[in-house]
Amino acid sequence: MVGNDESRPHPHLTLVLGGARSGKSAYAESLVAGPGAVYVATAEAIDDEMGERIARHRARRRGVGWTTVEAPLDLAAALRAHAPEASGGMLVDCLTVWLGNLMHAGRDIDREAASLLESLAVPPVPVVLVANEVGLGVVPDNPMARAFRDHAGRLNQALAARADRVVLVTAGIPLVLKPA
Repeated sequence: MVGNDESRPHPHLTLVLGGARSGKSAYAESLVAGPGAVYVATAEAIDDEMGERIARHRARRRGVGWTTVEAPLDLAAALRAHAPEASGGMLVDCLTVWLGNLMHAGRDIDREAASLLESLAVPPVPVVLVANEVGLGVVPDNPMARAFRDHAGRLNQALAARADRVVLVTAGIPLVLKPA
């Protein structure tokens, strides 16, 4: 179920933004839970530390009825393919990691972002997207990091424009920026 207030209609697209360790993933998970919920994971265990992070996220979801789908690169295709089984909604965590995966793989970022936006034009089930807000810090000192920040900022803006609801999570406290 998406949303905590049963008297309001469930938004079809929610974007949850926040900094690193802000509580955005836990908050997003609270919006989509129960039987029929599909968790679309973009992270890959490329080292021990990332493997531990993934294990902590999985442990937090244990016993809640999630179906996990791994989609480190082909996110739009995963959303389309698994929406029919997502009667409880879908959660994508995390778009920022997905963007980094795309850059590392040499994918066309603009084309992949357009495909994602197209797949979310009229989501058949409620979808909650998680992304880092990376534009609040200093300007990165190298071209690749600046390109990453710019791509993330443009993607977040495009998704926020399309979303029914946008929430910023800071220190575990959600602030609704765009109501449903």
